[in-house]
Amino acid sequence: MPEDQRSRGALLMRARLFTWLNVARDQAVQAGHPAPTTVAAFWPMEDEPDLRPLLTQWSENGMTVALPVVRERNAPLSFLPWTPEAALQKGPYGIQEPVAGPELLPDVVLVPTLGYTERGDRLGYGGGYYDRTLAALRERGHAFIAIGIAWSCGELDAGYQPAPHDVQLDAVLTQDGWVPQAPLEQGGTGGATLHSYRLN
Repeated sequence: MPEDQRSRGALLMRARLFTWLNVARDQAVQAGHPAPTTVAAFWPMEDEPDLRPLLTQWSENGMTVALPVVRERNAPLSFLPWTPEAALQKGPYGIQEPVAGPELLPDVVLVPTLGYTERGDRLGYGGGYYDRTLAALRERGHAFIAIGIAWSCGELDAGYQPAPHDVQLDAVLTQDGWVPQAPLEQGGTGGATLHSYRLN
């Protein structure tokens, strides 16, 4: 994908995420439910959508932003707080990670996604880190919303069958929009009490 298309596509994704989270927070408050306050994002690898300007905006507006940290191989990720001033270091896979801070439980997890289906199945990079992480959050009974971040060219054939350990996402966001639709409008599957965040 040419650089100008990646840049414009990432801009569209950031705008949709910004609007979506504002709506989710407002309607949760109106319904008397706790609003999402902590978003786990990711530091982009080359060619991945760059959400960093939005992360800065969220942080400056009082949202808690976290980034994943690989504490040990073949284990769930930890999420540590990030701000524009946070010290970062390269992790085991060469991706920037926060150096310090308490481990956070995110209300929203933005998941880097290589391939996806309209059902929210995800194809990652083969390490299984996000599958283990999302499964561990569910086992803790923690309510969260998992949103895949992908380029639209990553849509998989309708016959794609996920592996038994693959964890389904609540939705996928591409530069062309939400797949199958923005989460919360129909509830979600991320956690045992996710209904607290429904937009109804």
